[in-house]
Amino acid sequence: MDNLTHTLTGLMMSRAGLNRLSPYASVIAMLAANIPDADGVVRLGGTSLDYLDVHRGWTHTLAASPVVAACVVGLVAAVARKRLPWFGAWLVAWLAVLSHIVMDWSNVYGIRMLMPFRSDWLHLDVTNVVDIWIWAVLLLAVVGPLLSKLVSSEIGAKPSSGRGAAIFALSTLLIYEGARFVLHERAVQTLNSHTYAGAPAKRVAAFPHFGNPFEWVTYVEMSNGVSMQRINLLFPYDPTAGTVYYPPQPSAALEAARRTSTVQRFLGFAQYAFWLATPLDRPEGATRVEVIDLRFGDPTSPRFVATVVVDAAGRVLEENYGFGPLQPR
Repeated sequence: MDNLTHTLTGLMMSRAGLNRLSPYASVIAMLAANIPDADGVVRLGGTSLDYLDVHRGWTHTLAASPVVAACVVGLVAAVARKRLPWFGAWLVAWLAVLSHIVMDWSNVYGIRMLMPFRSDWLHLDVTNVVDIWIWAVLLLAVVGPLLSKLVSSEIGAKPSSGRGAAIFALSTLLIYEGARFVLHERAVQTLNSHTYAGAPAKRVAAFPHFGNPFEWVTYVEMSNGVSMQRINLLFPYDPTAGTVYYPPQPSAALEAARRTSTVQRFLGFAQYAFWLATPLDRPEGATRVEVIDLRFGDPTSPRFVATVVVDAAGRVLEENYGFGPLQPR
């Protein structure tokens, strides 16, 4: 998830009761809820592929989470120059780190939380990296107590601690995630219950729409191509309404591109890889090969794209990776 969501979730966890375990609990929880994303520092000196290799790896694992939490406690204690109740502070940090891991697991990007035992990407596909409904619930839980304090100061009543609002927000968040999971399973079952061109699908997936929980972007892998469409679970599903994208025929250019380091590293991340091949005028006989991940776009508007230019003799002239279509120089 995005860092605003992680920060507010850490704050709500503290207000809901973790603040009873240690001084500076809110600071510890908010920092710990974000600290797994410290792996993003690779952006400062690395390439986009380096970021893809590192992000949501070791700092996002269950095995490393106790150590990551301990680092947060040590940092807060050093900055505050205060001795903290070690176990209580560590427990606050560890639970906040775990909240980050679970929330990242829920979305389409995925997470490698079982390293070093398993290195595959795990993703539930029930929420986007940014979810406006989660924002709304968490921001309401922040703004509500602030307004309550203003009213209380005017009438001389005791202001609210915000604990009730925090418990409400966290409970609502759990219910929302559970509902999204159920809707996702329904979308997948709907796709699997139909045939496509007279045959069952080889593989199906459903990715969440940005705003409407009932809408999903669907992926159906058939024997000769991939069908994609946006569906709404409140309306009947038409399996023939999708746009079908056909992969290119096998060629020397595709094989040359597949062997490049750029494509190999990208395929380690891409969960729904789709290949495109476009002939180029310059140099004569060359081909631009692109590999995209259909979780983040379709062939008409791709994101997360590995691009390789191969000449007529099968030599790789250029290879790039970016978060959008790249044109050869």
